[in-house]
Amino acid sequence: MSFRKFLFWIHLVIGCAGGAVILVMSITGVLLMYQRQVTNWFDNDLRAAPPRERAARLPMETMLAGIYSQNGPKPSAIVLRSDPAAPVEVSYGGDRVLFVNSYTGSVLGEGSRSVRSFFRTVEDWHRWLGAGNEHRAAARVVTGACNFGFLFLVITGPILWIPRKWSRQSIKAVAVFRGGLSGRARDFNWHNVIGIWCAAPLLLIVLSGVVMSYPWANNLVYRLTGNEPPARGARQRPEAESRRAQRHRDDVAAGPSFAGFNALWARAEQQVPGWQSLTLRLPASRGVMTFTIHKSSGGRPDQRSQLALNSRTAELIRWEPFSSYNAGRRLRSWFRFLHTGEAGGIAGQTVAGIASAGAAVLVWTGIWLAFRRLLAYRRRIKGQLAASLSEKDYAMSGKG
Repeated sequence: MSFRKFLFWIHLVIGCAGGAVILVMSITGVLLMYQRQVTNWFDNDLRAAPPRERAARLPMETMLAGIYSQNGPKPSAIVLRSDPAAPVEVSYGGDRVLFVNSYTGSVLGEGSRSVRSFFRTVEDWHRWLGAGNEHRAAARVVTGACNFGFLFLVITGPILWIPRKWSRQSIKAVAVFRGGLSGRARDFNWHNVIGIWCAAPLLLIVLSGVVMSYPWANNLVYRLTGNEPPARGARQRPEAESRRAQRHRDDVAAGPSFAGFNALWARAEQQVPGWQSLTLRLPASRGVMTFTIHKSSGGRPDQRSQLALNSRTAELIRWEPFSSYNAGRRLRSWFRFLHTGEAGGIAGQTVAGIASAGAAVLVWTGIWLAFRRLLAYRRRIKGQLAASLSEKDYAMSGKG
């Protein structure tokens, strides 16, 4: 068996074995293509223009206290944008997001739960095939293995599609769509053409997926840049988790305190000139409030920084701009946004979505090509068997 034929059979087996999972990940990838833009579009009518006269936003402590008294419980995240017309986004975990007028403190409305729920469901299928919490670890093993297998398919596909003899006609046969085809010829043409034109973006999408799926691949990114991989966070001991749960129950019973938030937000706003959004996750971790500061609308890790402040005094504990990361962490930060295409803005998301749609067609045509190959093999075996039986009957008849 030649190396090319050996590679073909491995390509076919892996494609058939992981085809269904790869198809699910590809279709959900297309659905997630413009997730951020679609969500913002549905929430666009909740924007609040600032008063005509020059006015200052309400102090954060006053705003949050008012929101808590009307809606409760304590929010899980708060997003403040530099755009004067943008409301404050207050999240409560899950799919509930309130939009609040930052000048009056009034709740403008709630973000579309159905849209957020839809995208969360699609993400669940994309990451772990829609499995529940108790089965997600096993599902992640399956999606990770299929993603790794897909990487092999993306790499070996162009090798198999390279013509044995280079000519204008042979290249055109695998690189250009041909009309008037049907059946096996059509599937073969589509499989080759889509595979060739989508190979580069699919390589970035699938490779970044492998890095996010496996700790060893994540660590390899650091080691290839000459950096030591970060230590994985140790799981909290049961007694520590119990104390944290008790503190949360006490907080809910007594009502949350927003004292000191004015100083915290003022300090965060001063940290980066030209910031576009500030995000604070709650509750505080061991007296530390961590802000994520963006200088862009999202999708650019080099425009994102982390600021950790003392929750009582607003004193600086840690400042981590992108430039402070080592080469391994900087490279690793890009992979999540390369996977979605957001690293390239709306154009990158579009390319990633088209490549995901192409991957779905590759799976479909690949499985049909394999199925037709199987049918042809069965017909050939039946024909050989029939010919063999005919020869045997002829010989037994004494006429041979």
